[in-house]
Amino acid sequence: MNGVPKDTLTVIDHRTGRQYEIPVQDGAIRAVDLRQIKVSADGGDPGLMTYDPGYVNTASCRSAISFIDGEKGILRYRGYPIEQLAERSTFLETAYLLLHGELPSPAELDSWVRNITHHTIIHENIKKFIDGFHHDAHPMGMFVSTVAALSTFYPEAKQIQDETSRRNQIFRLIAKTPTLAAFAYRHSVGMPYAYPDNDLSYAGNFLNMMSKATEVKYTPNKTLERALDVLFILHADHEQNCSSSAMRGVGSSHADPYSAMAAAAAALYGPLHGGANEEVVRMLREIGSTDRIPGYIDRVKRGEFRLMGFGHRIYKNYDPRATIIKRVAEEVFDVTGKNPLIDIAVELERIALNDDYFVTRKLYPNVDFYSGIIYEAMRFPLDMFPVLFAMGRTPGWLAQWQEMLLDREQKIARPRQIYIGPPARDYVPIEERGGR
Repeated sequence: MNGVPKDTLTVIDHRTGRQYEIPVQDGAIRAVDLRQIKVSADGGDPGLMTYDPGYVNTASCRSAISFIDGEKGILRYRGYPIEQLAERSTFLETAYLLLHGELPSPAELDSWVRNITHHTIIHENIKKFIDGFHHDAHPMGMFVSTVAALSTFYPEAKQIQDETSRRNQIFRLIAKTPTLAAFAYRHSVGMPYAYPDNDLSYAGNFLNMMSKATEVKYTPNKTLERALDVLFILHADHEQNCSSSAMRGVGSSHADPYSAMAAAAAALYGPLHGGANEEVVRMLREIGSTDRIPGYIDRVKRGEFRLMGFGHRIYKNYDPRATIIKRVAEEVFDVTGKNPLIDIAVELERIALNDDYFVTRKLYPNVDFYSGIIYEAMRFPLDMFPVLFAMGRTPGWLAQWQEMLLDREQKIARPRQIYIGPPARDYVPIEERGGR
């Protein structure tokens, strides 16, 4: 092996005896480099492919937005630890960081916040669109649909290569998602819509649109306002998860950002993604009391069902977001009163983390385990949980979309497949087909 470059992978194909040197860059090989590995040289062999259901070990892009070290429990946005951002930043400042790569100067932040704040109003016809939904329509279904509908109100959004147009759609989407979310909720409970109040912060304005009744001016509780802002920060981006991959996949066809984000929100709608914190609350309600936890855990270990809110494909340590949320929960309960589910959650965590079954499988609490309890304490209904997640994830989706568009290596998403169907065969007329 002397003389072989160090940054290569040597592959010996025992089917043919041939040897190949595959370049290694940034700890990865390019899948197309495997195409040279063929059994037949007659042109009928397309070359070796990789098979990776769920993209468990396939990198689809090079990204500078967020970084996760699952073994060490690390999450960083543009290099900044999530713990520092949750403690010292705001959601809109974090959104600027994700989209621009650097923290803003005071003047840049003022301009950024002002532009977003003055795009919170939605077209009156969108209200009519929301009114068309049945009274018991799921808020997330309404959210997905209205985000997609925005593309028809801003046809210039199709000019995705125009930097000014992209910037305007980014302002609009970050600004209007709280309005769409709150209006969907108000429609579902039969309350009149509460319009945005541009004197309030991003989180404060959302609480206003959710909760305002007959008062002339709504004043959000500062603790709850800050807690919601922190929760939005914690959800803002998380590498190439299912919804971010959907955002990039649809965006790769050069669809407008509203259509791409509707697809991302639809992906988030699923219980294995954005609906997981809702499932945690349902689980804790089902357990009902701390004395029933051991029996419930035994059923989990027998494989009857999963322990919701525990484990993560990436994190093999304690999810750093869960640590922050657990602290935020205590601050929220000082205002709202203690959510009785928290005692069950804390005891469930204690028992599970002292059980070899969970420890050896590295099943630690994730971000969903405590976030749902906080949302419930703040009197958000269960079906609003994925909508809240979508609001927080919006700047991350947009950052992923923008990075994909500007990456010259990216192409329209088109995965390969391994065909396992019948070989070529001739059509048989129906009168010649025998009974089965």
